[in-house]
Amino acid sequence: MNHDISSIALRSFIIGFDGLTLPDEVALLLSHGLAGVALFGRNIADADQVRALNGAIREAAKGRTPIIAVDQEGGRVQRLRHIVANVPTMAEIGQIGPDAARDIGHRIGESLADLGFNVDFAPVLDVASNPDNPIIGDRAFGDDPVWVAACGKSFVKGLESTGVLACGKHFPGHGDASADSHLELPVIRAELDEINVRELPPFEALVRAGIGMMMTAHCLYPAIDPEHPATLSRNVVTGLLRDRFGFDGVVITDDLGMKAVSTRYEPSDILRLGMAAGVDLFMHCGAAGEGISMIKEMTRLLEAGEVDTTRLSASQERISSFCLRVRCPL
Repeated sequence: MNHDISSIALRSFIIGFDGLTLPDEVALLLSHGLAGVALFGRNIADADQVRALNGAIREAAKGRTPIIAVDQEGGRVQRLRHIVANVPTMAEIGQIGPDAARDIGHRIGESLADLGFNVDFAPVLDVASNPDNPIIGDRAFGDDPVWVAACGKSFVKGLESTGVLACGKHFPGHGDASADSHLELPVIRAELDEINVRELPPFEALVRAGIGMMMTAHCLYPAIDPEHPATLSRNVVTGLLRDRFGFDGVVITDDLGMKAVSTRYEPSDILRLGMAAGVDLFMHCGAAGEGISMIKEMTRLLEAGEVDTTRLSASQERISSFCLRVRCPL
């Protein structure tokens, strides 16, 4: 194994890669403890190819259960659009109600399990409060937080009945953004009372329902933290999600290659601030080399004593517990 990479650092990352087969460098990382991978359209050709790829990922992990994740929400966010049945938008499902959300969740889960995935980066728990939002919109179940919570809980129940685990996103709420976090940092200027009433209820409801993973939003909420976006904010991740809501599952970042964070922070600062905030899993969805560079930087921080190893140990226990819940790989 490359001496520039620590096994502890590996267990804190999910990465992406290019191509339809598993690169040797990613296979090697998996054999030494990489937490998992996320697949995108560039990794998907047909059902047999995806099954073979996911089988190779599991085999490379040498008896460990790696996270094999995909964004399969419905509507415009369906990485498997051409090889499984089309799924309507969450907005369309929300118009029907929680029973439809459960049925759709179950249908998605069956498709993912059949292909060898074990985590779906869904459901979206954002509330569609801003009609000019360029990135959420019809990805949300609706504009009523109570209804979004009900549909979200039902979706998770249906999905996880198949053995595929859910990931709620994007904490503490991306629905009021007026910018796309893939391109720039959205600033959500709602007052704290408004955030409490509108953005947070779906996430709190899903925590109480036992969801095991939450994804952070690359958005700045000045009423909560005027300096750092949610992904890097201790006020958000530890103060709200951990302490206030009592969440003890896995906190995963949204893609760290998104410009909302990647153009504003150096990799070392992203990792240092993310760890201090309470993040468990760091995700980089670009080419494998980009993710590996982040893992090497985490290794450097560990060797320099710039990371709280006690906090890191707690994170890795949560990740291990989450992976033990997986029961669907072929």
